[in-house]
Amino acid sequence: MEDLFQALPKLLRAAGESDEVLEAASFAAWRRVAGESLRGCAVPFRLYRKTLVVSVPDTTWRRQLEQVSPQLVFRLNSMLGQAVVTYVEFRVDPQTVREERARINRSPYERLTAEDAALERAGELGGAADAIHDEELRRRFLLAAGSCMNRRGSQ
Repeated sequence: MEDLFQALPKLLRAAGESDEVLEAASFAAWRRVAGESLRGCAVPFRLYRKTLVVSVPDTTWRRQLEQVSPQLVFRLNSMLGQAVVTYVEFRVDPQTVREERARINRSPYERLTAEDAALERAGELGGAADAIHDEELRRRFLLAAGSCMNRRGSQ
């Protein structure tokens, strides 16, 4: 997994200005920057015009995370190798947070099925993925992109 994060800047340059790739990469970077402790409480929802929208369960979480937002933006962009995110907007959206928690707690079989669906949906990004020579890294990139597209499709 570490290889994926080291390759993110290179992937973004190869993909050009693809909104889907930028969003998938920013979601992956967010999960890494936020860490395990925030994974079920701060869920990336959308990247729109360099604003990363993150769902949180309540106003307390929103207020707390807004205080550290500048550090999060810096860490995100450092990981991505460019200014992909200029602002993080925290929206109170308990439903999205509940869905993410349920996804995290799924059985390994259910996760595999979800990963298969994500890979299918990511097929549209094949051109960007073709630039990735490492098969495992390409697979993980497509999973991240497919997951992002699945989330968009369910909106």
